[in-house]
Formats: sequence, C-alpha cells, structure tokens
Amino acid sequence: MKKFYVTLLLVLFFVTAAFAKVNINTATPAELTTLSGVGPAKAAAIIEYRDVNGKFATIDDLSKVKGIGEKIMEKIKADITVEE
Repeated sequence: MKKFYVTLLLVLFFVTAAFAKVNINTATPAELTTLSGVGPAKAAAIIEYRDVNGKFATIDDLSKVKGIGEKIMEKIKADITVEE
C-alpha cells in the first residue's frame, strides 16, 4: 500500500510539473530550453538580455530578445509567465 501512495505522489508531481509555466524572469537555461523553439543559444540570449535589462515586465517583452520572433512567441506564449 505504501508503494501505491508513493507512486501516486510521484505521478501527481510529474503531471503538475509538466503543466507548469516557465517563469522567464527566473528560469535557468535548462528550463528555458524546454520551450518549443528555444535551444541553448536562445536560452543564453534570454538570460543575457534579462541580466542587462532587468526582469521582463510582460511576456511580450520576450520578443525584444534577438532571435525570439513572432513564430516562437506564438508557440511559447501559453507556456511562459513573468509572475513570481
């Protein structure tokens, strides 16, 4: 019975994590690369932009990052957040 509860907890954890939005103000490079169309180079560009310019005020501000165009924004808009 104990194994059942542990398994259930793990499944719930992974399901919740799969639907969690990526906070572009705090995300690591590994977290950013989970987004469709964002590889290591774009993840590095996002973090560099964030380090130089400060936190993103809105998710649309992400389009100011070189290499993040309209197509990528369409793909990832539902998967990102700037909320704490």
